[in-house]
Amino acid sequence: RLSISCLLPASWHFSISPVGCPRILNTTLRQIVGIGLLAAAVSVLYYSLLVIRHKYSRASRDKRFHRYLARVTDTEATDTNNPNLNYGIVVDCGSSGSRIFVYCWPRHNGNPHDLLDIKQMRDKNRKPVVMKIKPGISEFASSPEKVSDYISPLLSFAAEHVPRAKHKETPLYILCTAGMRILPESQQKAILEDLLTDIPVHFDFLFSDSHAEVISGKQEGVYAWIGINFVLGRFEHTEDEDEAIVEVHVPGSENKEAIFRKRTVGILDMGGVSTQIAYEVPKTVSFASSQQEEVAKNLLAEFNLGCDAHQTEHVYRVYVATFLGFGGNAARQRYEASLFSSTALQNRLLGKQTGMTSDSPYLDPCLPLDAQDEIQQKGQTMYLRGTGDFSLCRELLQPFMNKTNETQTSLNGVYQPSLHFQNSEFYGFSEFYYCTEDVLRMGGDYNAAKFTKAAKDYCATKWSVLRERFDRGLYASHADLHRLKYQCFKSAWMYEVFHSGFSFPVSYSNLKTALQVYDKEVQWTLGAILYRTRFLPLRDIQQENFRGTHSHWRSFSFVYNHYLFSACFLVVLLSILLYLLRLRRIHRRMLRNSSSPSLWIEEGLSPQKIPGPL
Repeated sequence: RLSISCLLPASWHFSISPVGCPRILNTTLRQIVGIGLLAAAVSVLYYSLLVIRHKYSRASRDKRFHRYLARVTDTEATDTNNPNLNYGIVVDCGSSGSRIFVYCWPRHNGNPHDLLDIKQMRDKNRKPVVMKIKPGISEFASSPEKVSDYISPLLSFAAEHVPRAKHKETPLYILCTAGMRILPESQQKAILEDLLTDIPVHFDFLFSDSHAEVISGKQEGVYAWIGINFVLGRFEHTEDEDEAIVEVHVPGSENKEAIFRKRTVGILDMGGVSTQIAYEVPKTVSFASSQQEEVAKNLLAEFNLGCDAHQTEHVYRVYVATFLGFGGNAARQRYEASLFSSTALQNRLLGKQTGMTSDSPYLDPCLPLDAQDEIQQKGQTMYLRGTGDFSLCRELLQPFMNKTNETQTSLNGVYQPSLHFQNSEFYGFSEFYYCTEDVLRMGGDYNAAKFTKAAKDYCATKWSVLRERFDRGLYASHADLHRLKYQCFKSAWMYEVFHSGFSFPVSYSNLKTALQVYDKEVQWTLGAILYRTRFLPLRDIQQENFRGTHSHWRSFSFVYNHYLFSACFLVVLLSILLYLLRLRRIHRRMLRNSSSPSLWIEEGLSPQKIPGPL
């Protein structure tokens, strides 16, 4: 009789008698059974390892492609019956009108390293919950008591979409931009006071004194930068070697070692009146003079997007500069005013009449070949005819950059921190996109050489040919005759601002011109709600810690328990193998001995003590 005991946490014991073994279990069959058990054990162990690996690889893969998958899920209708969804409202009070945006996000996952997953709310028809009204809020400067009535339709619209039970915990932010900035401070204050007084009476949203304000151009630029990088997933942590990273010297921790994190993108936005640039300055900056340092303080923004002020992984230093008069339309007006004054001066000195009649127009290299235009200045008309010379147009525009000889300066001699062009990435919006896509059909990855060639060819094309192409619908659907006429000028202006003004090399290949990111327009309001709700995760983190202080241990114990299970499984497997080997040895001894009692005598037992068969 063979007895085997295993002293494990759960000890077990069994015995078996060869006499009781069926005859059919010969040596070959036993070997087959042993091999089968061994194969089954190995298969179970291998399957367990695959389950563990699949669990973690899937989690890593889901996190890596979270933003990509969000392109699909973001278009789904918001589930307003989900009690774990939170909401936030931002009103953008611009110069021409006001728009309201409703955002939503699930409960924070409790990890202080992650930001809120904020998305734009969508109605039952999967359309973004957005509404716009006109005119701009600044139109009520002389009658501030009417402002709350003016903005009430927007808030009623939001109240219909946000679940009633969530109103009291839904923050409302009313942020005013360009139109309000030009008003006297007294008028700004009167408008804001009317909002702060009347809105809480009619609506239950979370609305305090700090939730209504006039934001600066710098704040608006920072919010736009945050919104773009958030949508692109640049604030997420990564261990993927394929991701571009950058070395960062965190502001306020100069004595600590630098950290490495995902490279953020810079933004270039050229509108009709102004141009704006914003990008992260990862390393500590130096200044050529004390005056430059003083100016830089107004252009550099340092902020922490994390919910814990003591954590520095989400601390960013961003350079933001806005240049009034450097937008596409404003630049053309400056250019035309310069042409008119210089031509008038030359006519007086030389006794000519250039541009004063349609028969002797001023030859403008910034208009397409043979295109005609007029300039109205001081009650006089100046006539232009295009020559379509892109290179000469660029030369004429270079003085308008107002560059200086100082180091680290850009347009108008404004301070600009040095850029590591080889490890940077920029997105160009508005005119950067229109200039490359509407007519030239080159939106997306920017290439200076290809853009220059396409712009030269366009400028040198006769106006009659361009009109024919326009009538045939060969250009973008929203391109109009105004775009066709001034495309040559705006192409040259965009090129000079980018390469001469901001000093990007002509070999720079990391600029993407875009109208949307992930098939949707990204507003600065997304960055605003993300920044202003950055401390909300603290509540969920504290609740998570209150529910179980061993949350970290649970994640660790999952891995630990699997290792423990594997170790125990190997011990059991080894015991089975030892048993099979012992059984085989006994069987061989039985074959060598003719009589069964001799085997038991060899084992130290007398025949009288041999038990009978069961």
